[in-house]
Amino acid sequence: MTPFGRRGAVLVEMVAASVVLVQCTAAQSPPAATPSPAATQSASAASASAASSAPTAPPGPAAGTVQPVTAADLGTTWRPGCPVEPEQLRRVEVSYVGFDGQTHRGQLIVHEDLAPEVIAIFEQLYRLGYPVEKMRTVDNYPDANDELSMEDNNTSAFNCRTVPGTDEWSPHAYGRAIDINTLVNPCLYASGYFEPQNAAAYLDRSRTDPGLLHIGDPAVHAFTDRGWRWGGEWAGPLDYQHFERP
Repeated sequence: MTPFGRRGAVLVEMVAASVVLVQCTAAQSPPAATPSPAATQSASAASASAASSAPTAPPGPAAGTVQPVTAADLGTTWRPGCPVEPEQLRRVEVSYVGFDGQTHRGQLIVHEDLAPEVIAIFEQLYRLGYPVEKMRTVDNYPDANDELSMEDNNTSAFNCRTVPGTDEWSPHAYGRAIDINTLVNPCLYASGYFEPQNAAAYLDRSRTDPGLLHIGDPAVHAFTDRGWRWGGEWAGPLDYQHFERP
């Protein structure tokens, strides 16, 4: 090939290389896909729906309160000679879920040492949704009659009285016991005698009535996990309504 021919061939190769280079550098990555407005709106709506359907924690109970009491405040539940003085007791007011599913406030008289613990227990019962039919001090019944209070399914604490059939002071006389939903949680003695006297139907502990307590129930553990003893686990009597703090 003549020098002129070689120069022409080189020129042709250079032009071809330039064309290839231009083609490679011109080839760019395709642009990222942009979601349509409809798709964006759909995604936003789905997120909002998921947020609105997320479960929310139930509101907590109103804070419990503690107040001192006098002999006049205690009425017929206290008398001179009782094992504690009024100054050693406190009126505790707590929230509870009623049998109607609504929030109510009730009062218990307890020993001053137990007031914070009682408030914590009933706050836990509230969060568990454990229902209490009513809660009022026993002086609301004639002569602070415990049988009348129990027949009324009332939840109460202090009452200066003895253990039935004995001369011993009941833990209630010290403000260190609570009886809860007393009609549906009766006390059964080995003799077959039970209290209250209108509770025969609730001796069947396989029932699942509101407020009826069973071994292992979270409501039972709200007490026993804090050192309270439950009468429903005693050999006798079986006192399903009764919790006491040694």
